[in-house]
Amino acid sequence: MIYVTDKSQISHFQQLFQILKLMGHKWAERCRHVPFGRVQGMKTRKGEVVFLEDVLDEASSMVLERMASTKTTKELVNPLETAQRVGLAALIIQDFKGLLSSDYQFSWDRVLQSQGDTGVFVQYTHARLHSLEEKFGKVSQVSHINPACLQDPQAISLIQHLLRYDEILYQSSQDLQPKHIVLYLLALSRLAAVAHKVLPVKGSVPELAEARISLFQAARSILANGMKLLGITPITKM
Repeated sequence: MIYVTDKSQISHFQQLFQILKLMGHKWAERCRHVPFGRVQGMKTRKGEVVFLEDVLDEASSMVLERMASTKTTKELVNPLETAQRVGLAALIIQDFKGLLSSDYQFSWDRVLQSQGDTGVFVQYTHARLHSLEEKFGKVSQVSHINPACLQDPQAISLIQHLLRYDEILYQSSQDLQPKHIVLYLLALSRLAAVAHKVLPVKGSVPELAEARISLFQAARSILANGMKLLGITPITKM
């Protein structure tokens, strides 16, 4: 049993688990307390008293405004739904970046930055990689890929990072800290963005293009999987 509560209850759960052990309940050893810290400086346009629903509404509203004022924003079937998903990703990534027990100062400007270590950037990276798949198609037979086509430093860095995914999941499962997954996804987004810039698919010979598409496909797949584990729905257009 995992109890997730405010860190002010740490001593309470330490005492509770000890009492259960003294009572002879062997399963008490499998009880865990995961304490979380406090968010400081958070407020919405409605005022200082903050409810989760107001925070989610504020996040999607601000993302929608920024999307409307950005020239590169694609035409979307449901802009509000996209804004809600991006806004939620921004809040989750910000909240899970550090130790759960740490307090942190909240800033809307920092949370909603399109560049840097934010949920907005992770969603944008996923959307770009998905767009690449739509444009050039998916690689169905990865076994046919020629590894010699992926010898560029950027490709090797991305492959090495992808190989660490299992290790990261295991680490998070052991200490119950989502920050390992968050930091992994942020690093993956940065590496994928660099690789996307310097390893073009368009204009490359078929064998090279297919190998690069396969690599970007793997990066998008793991990016999507990691986001879903955190409760984020990946978007395909932005």
